[in-house]
Amino acid sequence: MKETRDSALIFNIQRFSIHDGPGIRTTVFFKGCPLKCQWCHNPESINPFPEIAYHESRCIKCYKCIEACPTEALSKSRNGIRINREECDGCGKCAEICYSGALELCGRYIKIEEVMAEAIRDLPFYKNSNGGLTVSGGEPLAQADFVADFFARAREEGMHTALDTSGHVEWATVRKVLDHTDLVLYDIKTMDSERHKVLTGVPNKLILANLERTCGEGIPVIVRIPVIPNYNIVNVEKDVKKIVDFLQGLNTVKRVDLLPFHRLGKSKYLMLGRNYVVDIEPPDKEYVENIRKILVSSGIEVSIGGLL
Repeated sequence: MKETRDSALIFNIQRFSIHDGPGIRTTVFFKGCPLKCQWCHNPESINPFPEIAYHESRCIKCYKCIEACPTEALSKSRNGIRINREECDGCGKCAEICYSGALELCGRYIKIEEVMAEAIRDLPFYKNSNGGLTVSGGEPLAQADFVADFFARAREEGMHTALDTSGHVEWATVRKVLDHTDLVLYDIKTMDSERHKVLTGVPNKLILANLERTCGEGIPVIVRIPVIPNYNIVNVEKDVKKIVDFLQGLNTVKRVDLLPFHRLGKSKYLMLGRNYVVDIEPPDKEYVENIRKILVSSGIEVSIGGLL
C-alpha cells in the first residue's frame, strides 16, 4: 500500500450516511484490513490494493477492455470476459474504457484535498443534524497518517469526526488519530480469543487492550457487535454476558450497536472472482431481541442497526 500523509487508498465515499455516527454524515471507506472475517459483507475492502470488479450482467461483449489491458489479464468467455486475477495489476484502464459499467475499479489513491472537498460540500447538513465525518473500511487505521491529517483539517472546518475501527493495530497508531477524534465506533466480535482467531484470522488481545486504552483517554465510544448466529455468538446468554462484564469497566462506552448479519455482500464475491464460502442464516428478530434484553438489563443503552 502506497499510503502517504497526502493520499490514501479509498474505495468509496458515501454521502448522507445515517448509520455511522450521529446525524447526517459523509463516510469515507479505506481499503485494506488486517482481519479476514468469514462473514465480511464488503470483500472489496479487504485487500490493500486496487481491484477490478466484474458485473457480468452489464457486459455488452464489445471486448474493448481486452484491447485496453496492458497486462493481457482479460480474455473472452461464453458470457462476456474472464479476468486472470494473478495477472491483473488493478490499473483500471479496462474500467475507464468500459461503456456499460461492467468493469469497476475498487480502490484508488485519492489526495486529501479531494476528500476534503467532498466532505465540505455537505457542511450545512452536518451542522443542521449534528452530523459530521466518519472514516471506515476496511481498516482506516492501516492508513493512520492520512486519517490523522484528514481529521485535523475536518475539525478546522468545524466537522465532528468519528473513527470506525476493528482496533487491530499498535496503540501508537491508534493514539495519533485519537488526538483529532470526537467519537470512536469500535467493533467487538467475541470475547473468546481462540474463536476470534478462527473467525477473523487474528486473536483479540490487542483489540480489547486498545479499547480499554481508548476509553482511558476519555474518548466517547460506541461498541458495535455483529450478530452472526452460531459464529461469534453461539450461546447467547454466556457470550453476551462476557461482553457485558468487559464493557461495565469502561466508563466512556455510550452505547452498543447490534448489527445483524445480512447476505447483501454475497454478489460482491462473485464480482471479485472469489468464492462465498459461509453458510449463515441471518438472525431472526427474537434472536436479536434476546441479546438486546441482556445488554439493557445490565444498564447498557442499545441500538439495532446503528441508528440513533
